[in-house]
Amino acid sequence: MSISHAASGDLIDISALPESGKATDSMTLVRAHHIEVFRLILPAGKVLQEHAAAGSITIQCLAGVVELDAHGRTQTLRPGTLVYLDDAQPHAVRALEDASLLITMLLHRA
Repeated sequence: MSISHAASGDLIDISALPESGKATDSMTLVRAHHIEVFRLILPAGKVLQEHAAAGSITIQCLAGVVELDAHGRTQTLRPGTLVYLDDAQPHAVRALEDASLLITMLLHRA
């Protein structure tokens, strides 16, 4: 079964935390040739070990609090904050509270 993604012009609900607040509520919202947008739900205590995206990204905190390790420093993201990371920039994320992040990734697809 194919997962449905938003099409150009569709409205997308990016409510801070889904009703259930489960990690399974993480989902890709937009998938197109050079862009992906997804909502990532992280329960308090969850750690995403250091990794790098296949393109430049922004991480916007919609709800909760997370720590981001990147560029040799740790920064705290709270609702209303956004960070930009260069293409393939290594980073790690730790959820200090239940959190919802909106990730936008610019891809290098041929």
